[in-house]
Amino acid sequence: MSSRLTGVGVGPGDPELVTVKGVNALRAAEVVVVPVMDTGERGRAEATVLHYVPAEKVVRVVFALNERTDRARREAAWDAAGERVAGLLRERGSVAFATIGDPNVYSTFTYLAQTVGELVPGVVVDTVPGITAMQDLAARSGAVLTEGTEPLTLVPVTAGSAVLKEALAGPGTVVAYKFGRRAGEVAEVLRETGRLDDAVWGSALGLPEESVRSAAEMDGTPLPYLSTLIAPPRRGGGRGGKL
Repeated sequence: MSSRLTGVGVGPGDPELVTVKGVNALRAAEVVVVPVMDTGERGRAEATVLHYVPAEKVVRVVFALNERTDRARREAAWDAAGERVAGLLRERGSVAFATIGDPNVYSTFTYLAQTVGELVPGVVVDTVPGITAMQDLAARSGAVLTEGTEPLTLVPVTAGSAVLKEALAGPGTVVAYKFGRRAGEVAEVLRETGRLDDAVWGSALGLPEESVRSAAEMDGTPLPYLSTLIAPPRRGGGRGGKL
């Protein structure tokens, strides 16, 4: 039988936001891999998974999750992680990889699947979608992501605030991920583009340390790395005005 690697989206942190299909996939796998940084602390994916499967079924694998400057170190970490997961597949047959959010949206799972596919010929790779941080923030803040014909643009601010500024100059809602370390730049860009007053940001969604606030309150102080921003467009015309 072919071995199977399943990327399971476990949402932004609130264990209640894991789908039934996601829970079933975690429980059906022989092993559940969770990504951790080399500092060793428990990440959100691991904390969420432990609500649904016993700790002895969970395998922690180190990834260079925040490494962006040292490409050689990042590649070496991906290779080592891929080798580890490939070994688990050969031994156990089915492995679930838990990732925060969705496995097809800015996820480490993408790189892992590419590596494992080269190391384990014939491996079946599939994914279980997860609720994203932008969906959770919209629900917790009351922000509407899209109406009618509006587009939705998602940008990672790790690419720089210029990318965000370009997106904000266009129509529709703009969502920014991982902007916490550039909070000051982001606030200024929102101000320049007239999007500050209606924008909201959130971090640690669904966790005890959760913060959901108006972007107008940002004072330039760095925020948690995994902060999410929603900047809706100016909407007029009443109900259905964007149809």
